[in-house]
Amino acid sequence: MAEKLFFTKKERNDIVNIIRGLRENAHGMLKREDEKNIFRHLKTALENDLIQRDVFGMNPILLSLQTAQIAVSEIGLKRDGVMAILLYTSVAENDNSLEEIEKNFGKNVSTIIHGLRSIQELYKKNPVIESENFRNLLLSFAEDMRVILIMIADRVNLMRQIRDTTNTEAKMKVSEEASYLYAPLAHKLGLYKLKSELEDLSLKYLEHDAYYMIKAKLNETKKSRDAYIEKFITPIDKKLKEAGLKFHMKGRTKSIHSIWQKMKKQQCGFEGIYDLFAIRIILDSPAELEKMQCWQVFAIITNMYQPNPKRMRDWLSVPKSNGYESLHITVLGPENKWVEVQIRTERMDEVAERGLAAHWRYKGVKGESGLDEWLNSIRTALENKDDLQVIDQFKMDLYEDEVFVFTPKGDLMKFPKGATVLDFAYRIHSNIGNHCTGARINNKAVTFRYILKNGDQVEIMTSSTQKPKQDWVNIVKTSRAKSKIRMAIKDLMVKDGAYAKEMFERRLKNRKIDFDESAVSHLIKKLGYKEANDFYKDMADGSLDVNQTIETYQQVLMFDNNTAPTAPARSAKEFSFENPNEEIAYSNDDVLVIDQNLKGVDYTLSKCCHPIYGDDVFGFVTVNGGIKIHRTDCPNAPELRKRFGYRVVKAMWSGKGKSQYSITLKIIGNDDIGIVNNITSIISKEENIMMRSINIDSNDGLFRGNLVVNVEDTSKLEQLIKKLRNVKGVKQIIRL
Repeated sequence: MAEKLFFTKKERNDIVNIIRGLRENAHGMLKREDEKNIFRHLKTALENDLIQRDVFGMNPILLSLQTAQIAVSEIGLKRDGVMAILLYTSVAENDNSLEEIEKNFGKNVSTIIHGLRSIQELYKKNPVIESENFRNLLLSFAEDMRVILIMIADRVNLMRQIRDTTNTEAKMKVSEEASYLYAPLAHKLGLYKLKSELEDLSLKYLEHDAYYMIKAKLNETKKSRDAYIEKFITPIDKKLKEAGLKFHMKGRTKSIHSIWQKMKKQQCGFEGIYDLFAIRIILDSPAELEKMQCWQVFAIITNMYQPNPKRMRDWLSVPKSNGYESLHITVLGPENKWVEVQIRTERMDEVAERGLAAHWRYKGVKGESGLDEWLNSIRTALENKDDLQVIDQFKMDLYEDEVFVFTPKGDLMKFPKGATVLDFAYRIHSNIGNHCTGARINNKAVTFRYILKNGDQVEIMTSSTQKPKQDWVNIVKTSRAKSKIRMAIKDLMVKDGAYAKEMFERRLKNRKIDFDESAVSHLIKKLGYKEANDFYKDMADGSLDVNQTIETYQQVLMFDNNTAPTAPARSAKEFSFENPNEEIAYSNDDVLVIDQNLKGVDYTLSKCCHPIYGDDVFGFVTVNGGIKIHRTDCPNAPELRKRFGYRVVKAMWSGKGKSQYSITLKIIGNDDIGIVNNITSIISKEENIMMRSINIDSNDGLFRGNLVVNVEDTSKLEQLIKKLRNVKGVKQIIRL
């Protein structure tokens, strides 16, 4: 059974003083009835032992009152926010109590408490809090902006209270979160004063020696620093008063944290930091004269002191995205020291110090995007309202187009709204995506079609038998996943195609039928396929009957080897086709390797033997240093080897033949009717073979012709020669 919470005398006195202070600061914000209901609720919770001291041994009720004090005085929260702070401790672990809260204190209070509890659920997933994604998730997940503001106030209060705690481990964790998470959040929302306090306190607890070293140095130099500030501002004060401006000035020393960061960045000691302070000039200016008077001050100061144009910052014309407005200049002051001067109005200064709370008070502040669009909607509503209660009407929806989800290890990933488990799987790894069968979301099994929601913790489930399918492209949202799915499907098609091709060749071999690439290409086109992959895919999955396909293949093969005339027969005497002016293309696609070492050597193919890819070749080093490639059976080869053996080098083809090589074939045969048509018909049906010219001479019933064609390699050439030899009447084919 939980130990009952007892109050010390000091705690009681502190509670009474804070309640009195809240009543004064709230200006009647909390009604007597509200106070009675809160006391009644807390009393019941205490009697049921629902409220216990935290890990630091602190009283939760006192802490919540201190947090409420900060939220009211530093941020500007009102009735619903304060009541949520005071009630949250008693309902944090009680699911049924939210209905009671809504009934007794209103829906807004219940909504804020629900948001606070949701944030605590995120923490249980061990998130990596240093990431920008986690900060964005908090802003999106909280739903109500007051949840984030309360979290910041609570962390500021906790950091103030844990100074003397003995629980060092918890103190370090709280301080790290303050530095990595809460200070950046406070900065994002414009709460610069609280942001600076969080940073300084976290440095104090995490790097004790550095903090106190800088603090001591600041104390040592305070007297001389104050004297310099007075010397600098005295003439400025005089000039501004002469101009009739209402203002006040103050010197602002940099925070200890910012000095420490600068020391680390510049890799120097304290003495190496020259801009330890800035002068702030705050104008009491009418709204319509704000910019004019700020620029007037700018002109006065730059006339007195030399400005550094590189260090000027104009957030007056274009405010920062969180509404910050100010004019910053750096000038060369007395003793040749650079001094930063900040020029702003009372309104701008309050915005800078209090952030959102000041935004709500003043209308018409410029914004840019995201958070600022949300703030603009608040300001627009303020134009039709008289007080700050309008805040109660707004929810946070800053990241409506994005969702943030956790990995099992607590890393956060960002996805577009509508992304699914499959998107998550492919983000992890292509192999995980290809074998994904579903996931466990918050320990609940779901399909891979499940649409991710903010804060989901996703654990992917896979199966070795799972394969990507075409309809997966329509399930995923991200282009990255779509491209990976298409790539995986293409790879599968290639593998299935290779298997089907191997099976097809084996079946042909069993029937003692030759496998002819050219005939297969014709078969694929005849069956209506544009790609060989599609043909083999259908064969692999059974859409094509293999036996029937083989029969069709035999017909194509017979037709290719015994082609009937497709045009009126003509005698060889009547035929003469030449295209001698057309260029014969050569390519450097084939990489020639000589002696296994040299690549990309300047070489040419010898015209005496016309070598092509696949021929046995050797290289011959010419006088100018280039290399000519000859076939080993070149007519000139014996003489070259005999007389210039020292200039002969071994050569081999590297890679795969893709270039077109010009080959001349000498054909001798009977001058039968239609023989030329049959020869040209065979060549025209061959893929990647192009006829360049044909010259036929007929005499005494015989024809002799030279046929010039472009081929890729010797295997294609041998196939062509084999088919040409089967033409009726062809007696001899010689490669020249």
